[in-house]
Amino acid sequence: MNTFGAYLREQEIERAARSKALATVRPGGLVSLNSGGVWIDITPAQPPGYFQLDINVRPETVLSYPAVYACVTQIANDIGKLRTRLMQQGENGIWDEIQSAAYSPVLRKPNHYQNQIQFKQWWTISKLIWGNAYALKVRDGRGVVVGLYILDPALVMPMISPDGSIFYQLSKDNLSGLQEATVYVPAYEMIHDRMNCLFHPLVGVGPMFAAMLPASSGLEILRDSQRFFKQGAKPSGLLAAPGQISDETARRLKDHWDNNYTGPSAGKVAVVGDGLKYEPIRMTAVDSQTKEQLGMTAEMVAQVFRVPPFKVGGPLPAGQKVGDLNQIYFSDALHSLIEEMEACLDDGLSLPVGYRTELELSNLLRMDPATQADVTVKLVGGSVMTPNEGRRAHNLPPLEGGDTVYMQQQDFPLDQVRLNKITPPAPPAPAPAPEPPADDELTDEERRELADYIAKELECEPT
Repeated sequence: MNTFGAYLREQEIERAARSKALATVRPGGLVSLNSGGVWIDITPAQPPGYFQLDINVRPETVLSYPAVYACVTQIANDIGKLRTRLMQQGENGIWDEIQSAAYSPVLRKPNHYQNQIQFKQWWTISKLIWGNAYALKVRDGRGVVVGLYILDPALVMPMISPDGSIFYQLSKDNLSGLQEATVYVPAYEMIHDRMNCLFHPLVGVGPMFAAMLPASSGLEILRDSQRFFKQGAKPSGLLAAPGQISDETARRLKDHWDNNYTGPSAGKVAVVGDGLKYEPIRMTAVDSQTKEQLGMTAEMVAQVFRVPPFKVGGPLPAGQKVGDLNQIYFSDALHSLIEEMEACLDDGLSLPVGYRTELELSNLLRMDPATQADVTVKLVGGSVMTPNEGRRAHNLPPLEGGDTVYMQQQDFPLDQVRLNKITPPAPPAPAPAPEPPADDELTDEERRELADYIAKELECEPT
């Protein structure tokens, strides 16, 4: 079978630095493959061609716009602080957190230079800016994944072989241990988390694609304001003469004005003759609606990143609680990114059935103390949680007898309530009569009273 997959399986597997199990192909081996274009480049062009409309704006330039920086870092920091947990499904269908020697270490410490927070932050930033996050797997001698390295998307090129197999061309990256100039890695040695695939199923398109124009407009407004205030908040203008002047005189007056009354010298007293008059020609900030234009560009950027404006400096909505606002932000901006990261980790680590990864949301959706206490009381009072489970949510130690769910006695099954078949409880059985005390426990007076009672009942004389 003359396919790249068959060719790859026939090649020698080389190990990179630190015992990395990377399935690689020597660059010279590509010559023997089918001619006519073995590799198919499906990635977008590198900057500046990455952005639309042929406007040469680099991502690092757009990131300097406050709204873009705020959206990217807000999302990345919030996802980064969610602890990655390894979960196992029990026989009762409940997912419990566990520790595994095969999977827990790499979730806790993905690589030699990042902790789990920095790892998830860099993953999310790469996805938001470039639309793709590439994680290279590192295996030990058993084939277990012991490291994950987020690669620079500019150094990764997805490729397709004639039989449809997917590979990735990686460039040299000393931080990730890639020492060769070019390495070809099969898809099973990579984790590829991609944003919305608008043009090709292997090419994610991030929010930066749509945020470029409003961010560029906002940057131009800020640059213009900087130039204006750099010259002492003096608007540009013209020198008007009452009559006609020669070109030589006009050049002389212009040079004199530029050299003495602009830039650092702006604001000095100008002495001119011949009836010259300075007339500003710059539009005022009020006329140009600078504040409104900046606000509009910031709102458009927030809209692209699905971030509520109040999260990036906008006004807080009136009449809503903090918990409700956080829920809106979670549902719109974070939920999809979290679910996609969890699914990529599950597949990338080859977790068996009954195992999954989960990002803990308690730090993200933490409510105010009053609301949190009210929710706990309702869950415990409604027999959903035990008292000790409610105490654990507030970091309180368990109490004896607190592991039982309590419910009031007058509650009845729903089918009996619906059909009005409630059977009243049976009356309690009468208490049995007390046993008479043994003879050896009766006093002499009690014996005489008992004999009189028996004789009266038998209508005979007492003996």
